[in-house]
Amino acid sequence: MSDATVDGLAFREAIAHFATGVTVVTTTHDGRPAGMTASAVCSLSLDPVLLVVCIDNRLATHKAIDASKRFAVNVLGERDEELARRFARRAEDKFAGVALVEGSDPPVLTKSIAHFICTVQERVPGGDHSIFIGQVQHCEATPGRRPLLYYRSAFGAIRDPHADFLEEAGGWDAGSVGGLGHFHVRAR
Repeated sequence: MSDATVDGLAFREAIAHFATGVTVVTTTHDGRPAGMTASAVCSLSLDPVLLVVCIDNRLATHKAIDASKRFAVNVLGERDEELARRFARRAEDKFAGVALVEGSDPPVLTKSIAHFICTVQERVPGGDHSIFIGQVQHCEATPGRRPLLYYRSAFGAIRDPHADFLEEAGGWDAGSVGGLGHFHVRAR
């Protein structure tokens, strides 16, 4: 390996081939919610239960998390692309019209397929980002829902051929297919 600096565009192109889940990281500071779309999220430890969120130092959500010392990671489902786009853009009130779990602080999106409530254990510098290490205080997941993914600068979803077949075949009656007699296929 050489000491040459990697070109930023080349890095962005290469890292785009790494599929990631899509989350909305939220917090509350000075009585106002703050949030942003993030894909740089991962588990760190089981003892204690920790996760990592990497956030651009220039964002308002960064300042809010740094001040509040709390955040929520809301994992988005496969049909939540618009929600991901909403929180990725600059806006005066990204939360306008967004359903939240009543009484949640930091805010938890009702559409999330899983969420993690964390307290900041440590903030580590990481170039133009900060790496927030959060100790998970509470988490929940909704079984049977697929995540929204981000791959090569586009949103997508996990494809499950078996589930796709059952969904497409739901309610389809087939008589005497292949000598099997009459059967009915229903999605689970």
